Amino acid sequence: MRRIILMVTDSVGVGALPDAASYGDMGANTFAHAAANTPGFAVPNLKKMGFGNIEGVLEGALREDAPKGAFGRLAEVSKGKDTITGHWEIAGIETRTPFKTYPDGFPKAFMDAFEEKIGISCLGNYPASGTEIIEQLGAEHEASGKPIVYTSADSVFQIAANTAVIPLPRLYEICQAARELLTGEFACGRVIARPYVMEDGKRVRTSDRKDYAVSPPQKTLLDFVSEAGQTVYAVGKISDIFNGCGVSTSVHTESNMDGVDQTIRALTDDFGGLIFTNLVDFDSKFGHRRDAEGYGRAIMEFDRRLPEITAAMGEDDILMICADHGNDPVHAGWDHTREYIPLVVYGKHVKAGVDLGTRKSFADIGASIAAYLGTEKTAIGESFLEEILK
Repeated sequence: MRRIILMVTDSVGVGALPDAASYGDMGANTFAHAAANTPGFAVPNLKKMGFGNIEGVLEGALREDAPKGAFGRLAEVSKGKDTITGHWEIAGIETRTPFKTYPDGFPKAFMDAFEEKIGISCLGNYPASGTEIIEQLGAEHEASGKPIVYTSADSVFQIAANTAVIPLPRLYEICQAARELLTGEFACGRVIARPYVMEDGKRVRTSDRKDYAVSPPQKTLLDFVSEAGQTVYAVGKISDIFNGCGVSTSVHTESNMDGVDQTIRALTDDFGGLIFTNLVDFDSKFGHRRDAEGYGRAIMEFDRRLPEITAAMGEDDILMICADHGNDPVHAGWDHTREYIPLVVYGKHVKAGVDLGTRKSFADIGASIAAYLGTEKTAIGESFLEEILK
């Protein structure tokens, strides 16, 4: 049975797109800046696969003479630089109208309706870093019981709470209430639960984050795989991003390394189809927090696990490693950056050393997966399958 293991290293972009200036992201390069700010940076396993042979990656400093995989980079045709837009494009959807953002916070009319629905007023309601806002408003939240609301440059409504003040089930209920209201004139891509706890006097976000996304406007690769009678095994926040559409099995993860563990565990199961993994720590713990060294060390940590992943792969399994946008840890602010995403492809049936060049759309990934699994074609994307198969 054929399987694709698609691992999204969330936000590991490899250089600014030609239109990056219009997003305020000129000069962004997540991978390069993480590497440059991490003493002893080395990724030998990604290097062997051909990651350093991708156009523009560290100016060839990681180039491998005989890479074991195929490699390339992909541009984004959709408008935006957020998680949903990136993942949906990978799966075959072009987002032509960006999700609505709220740089001045959410309108009073919406907040009034939301607060009436949940029976309590809120704190915040402005763009902020998630780690910073719980320090700014945490004490007031803990004294009053009022949830903390904030947003970012993305289309997102985030709700933070100390779970000793607002228990997790109640926080999820509040997020669901927001999701139901954020439609029409108040449209928003995602609602995110951001729980935290107190540890040694510090406010620490937990892994119980939960995303409430809108459903894709049309069928995606995930639907085509499941409709073909194959399994879509979602690891991490993939099911949330697609609002469960086309997902057969979903497992929650607590960290990047847990995501790797769950992916390897899925590889031991007997099924054909797609294992779709998101490794979110790169983005949430290091990109948004502008922790360049932490970001670089997280890339190295992932690199060390690659041999375990490839060892667990079967004869007809193909591994694809990519990203969904950038989040340059030395860029101004704390939001995503408009970048090319990398791609390496590895498997026993994959030709070694194939340079896929610069592709026009993230959707080429989904189109190639559909071709390999024999499903209906995605709405957009050009398959590179014939270029890489032996």
